[in-house]
Amino acid sequence: MQRHELEHIIRAAAEIVQEYDIVIVGSQSILGQFPDAPGELLQSMEADVYPLHYSAKKSDLIDGTIGEGSPFEEAYGYYAQGVGPETATLPQGWQDRLVKVQSQSTDLKIGWCLEPHDLAASKLAAAREKDREFVAALLRHGLVEEAEVEKRIQAMPGTDAGRHRMAMMLGRIARENQGQQGNEAQNSTVRIHRAPSGR
Repeated sequence: MQRHELEHIIRAAAEIVQEYDIVIVGSQSILGQFPDAPGELLQSMEADVYPLHYSAKKSDLIDGTIGEGSPFEEAYGYYAQGVGPETATLPQGWQDRLVKVQSQSTDLKIGWCLEPHDLAASKLAAAREKDREFVAALLRHGLVEEAEVEKRIQAMPGTDAGRHRMAMMLGRIARENQGQQGNEAQNSTVRIHRAPSGR
């Protein structure tokens, strides 16, 4: 998904439910802070959204009108999934850090995207393989800092054991990233050493 596509979804969802503010959770909320985020973070063609003044009926209306399998998806190749505030597990204070998306393309309606460190924490809470890969990419491209994600983990709801599990997962992901970068650097050095000399 690209930024202009997310803006289209914000505009369409706001019109459908006659609301001014739409919250975007899930991976494509990265487009709030980083409109030109790396392509590997933009593989999903689905935006998880709900009205700021939430009701299940409104989210269901979004889902039924511009959701998966709708004429909207058939026409544009991307879609919204109407979700609820409970969909993403998020750190305390996340609402105060939301990233505002508002433009002519949104018809001046407002999309509120997760701040990237909050997004990373929510992905670690979900802990699916695709979520771990997403966090790895965020770290690899320098879009989040490990230390700040660790702070957000400590502000997550749940148990100490759950937060410890998330912190351990973050550490493993960071170490794997470092190992991959080290291997790439080593391979680059080998290629340079093996380059044929001019004759």
